[in-house]
Amino acid sequence: MGIFEKIFRRHPHWGVHPDDHKLPAADVPLRALPLPERLYVPMQQHVGGPARPIVLVGQHVLKGQLIAEPQGNVSAPVHAPTSGEVSAIGEITAPHPSGLAQLAVTIAADGADAWCERLPVADPFALAPEEIARRTAAAGVVGLGGATFPAAVKFNLGRRLKVTTLIVNGGECEPYLSSDDRIMRDRADEVVDGLRIVMYAIGAREALVGIEDNKPRAIAAMRVAAAAFGNVHVRPVPARYPMGSDKQLIQTLTGKEVPADARAAEVGVLVHNVSTCAAVHRALRRGEPLVERIVTLNGGALTRPGNVLAPIGTPVVDLLRFAGVSGRPARLVLGGPMMGIVLPHARVPIVKGASGILAFDAAEARTPVAGPCIRCGSCTRACPMGLLPLEMASRIGVDDLDGATGFGLSDCIGCGCCAYVCPSHIPLVQYFSYAKGELSARERSKLRNDATRRLADERVARLEREARDKAAAAARRKAERDAAKAAAAVGVRPLPERVVNPASEAAT
Repeated sequence: MGIFEKIFRRHPHWGVHPDDHKLPAADVPLRALPLPERLYVPMQQHVGGPARPIVLVGQHVLKGQLIAEPQGNVSAPVHAPTSGEVSAIGEITAPHPSGLAQLAVTIAADGADAWCERLPVADPFALAPEEIARRTAAAGVVGLGGATFPAAVKFNLGRRLKVTTLIVNGGECEPYLSSDDRIMRDRADEVVDGLRIVMYAIGAREALVGIEDNKPRAIAAMRVAAAAFGNVHVRPVPARYPMGSDKQLIQTLTGKEVPADARAAEVGVLVHNVSTCAAVHRALRRGEPLVERIVTLNGGALTRPGNVLAPIGTPVVDLLRFAGVSGRPARLVLGGPMMGIVLPHARVPIVKGASGILAFDAAEARTPVAGPCIRCGSCTRACPMGLLPLEMASRIGVDDLDGATGFGLSDCIGCGCCAYVCPSHIPLVQYFSYAKGELSARERSKLRNDATRRLADERVARLEREARDKAAAAARRKAERDAAKAAAAVGVRPLPERVVNPASEAAT
């Protein structure tokens, strides 16, 4: 780090600094997971509409073959993660705490792992930016930092709003996780090439790669890979959670604050994850769709933690078996411990946004008993969004969701900093998640009611219009009948025909 970077470095006043628990998993060399016997590929692995299956049961597919097409403007296709036979198309348990059913395509692997035809591009910079976005969309690339927003949609947004700076998120602030760390160490050239392709696709002039300073090997590898490109700058940032959040990283690197209810592109910045950039590289340079990703396997219940390259759709139980499970995990988490989701069981598949699988032992999974709020203000000081968590929670506790919204509930990013620092162990972030879910359900209910009311109003208007038309037609027929009766009553007769005398006609 240069002297000017040290002097002008922005030290955040928000957030928390939990024990990172990244070792020894982060330093274990990347391993390839043995191919599972069956892969369960969900149709909903991204923000937006679910993909629609286009294969049939019994059909043989190749690795990378399109098995589901996107639906709607915000959606992403899904491809076969290996070659084999489609053994089922139906519902499986979703990788979600609810354990609800989700549509998926099940592929019985044939062991060959044979690729379909790929169409690599030797020079992506010779393509039009729109073509890069199209190929990225066709490859099913989504944000791999957890948001899973279709990458090509952000390309088009950045080009339309004339973004000048691409920020590449290598923060990986969540404890236990190190998948982004490994991809920067092991595939830095792919990350840099991918981010340069993204820059070209959105029209950005420079790229800032933000990496937390607790990843010195990743910083070194990325600086070597970016050395030849003067508009790509690797910027270490303080290791503080949630530095990996878009708005916090933007503010730390550029000093720009994204307003509430605004998008980063509106302030001239677009953010993409380092793993997403590597996926863009593979989609363009190799013609490979997104069918696998690096997943961190960590937690006290594992005997061989580390990072593995796993096909999308791999059952969690296969990953745990590969990492060595010591006893029965007390809790399974998809993602990180701060913002991840608790899995109902291990018979669920990983998806594109699965950065890690954590198997916690009893000590790690222990949940302290919550006590009363002591109004200490720790949650307010820790909140990276500058909100008042205690005020929002107090209103949610009495079901005053509108009051909580007035205190900025919609701006909460669900990072969990408030709950982490709370000395009373109040599960604040669960309060906020509940409230957001309730508000979303109310909004959906309101939309349904409005739609029902609109249809009812249209039906009433249609029936009234039909009744008016029928009444007018009946009045018209009645008037015609009355006119005919009146004419008959007056005795109006038709005029007699003129009798023509042939003789006088001839004389004429």
